[in-house]
Amino acid sequence: MTTFPPLLGGNGTTTSARAPVFPADLARRIRWVGFDVDGVLTDGGIYLGDVAGQRLEFKRYDIQDGLGILMLRMAGIRTGIVTGRVSESVRLRAEELGVDDLVQDARAMKLRAIRRIGEEHGMGLDEMAYLGDDLPDVAVLRAVGLPVVVANATDDAWREARRFTLTRGGGRGAVREFAELLLKARGEWDAIVERYVSSRAMDVEPEGVVP
Repeated sequence: MTTFPPLLGGNGTTTSARAPVFPADLARRIRWVGFDVDGVLTDGGIYLGDVAGQRLEFKRYDIQDGLGILMLRMAGIRTGIVTGRVSESVRLRAEELGVDDLVQDARAMKLRAIRRIGEEHGMGLDEMAYLGDDLPDVAVLRAVGLPVVVANATDDAWREARRFTLTRGGGRGAVREFAELLLKARGEWDAIVERYVSSRAMDVEPEGVVP
């Protein structure tokens, strides 16, 4: 795992450069991973504009984060995006990444949504992980089996997941860092990397090998 330099958190504190360690038994129990968007999949910034009377919103995503989500899917882990902001940009990114669940709820009733997802797929909250950064994520972080926060999480979110604070900030590789840490703790990272690389080395695109 690459060691990254310390980052200045959004709460004005410098985060540790030491990556968290996920216990192997907990990592292997995880069947679903959820991500917030603003401040996790992005750096929290948005571009708002108007073109010919049409409201437009743009967000910046990290490409390495997207590959991290692909690796989770290759491991058979369901993935989801749960956000309190409704955006066409998020719908497009979720479709591009092939995530299993997308919830955009302007009221930010995230825990209710995650409970519903768990019930639909026969999973308990203890089998679910969530990566957040701010107040709308606190209720979820308190409830799931593996609560994780990005390096620049607010104090309130950090208190719920201080044991599992990443070294990378939102929109700057935090999701990729999380995916790699989780899969390494499960003992699956190397095999999945080899599977991915091998699939890209073939002359003919394989069917059903890599999502």
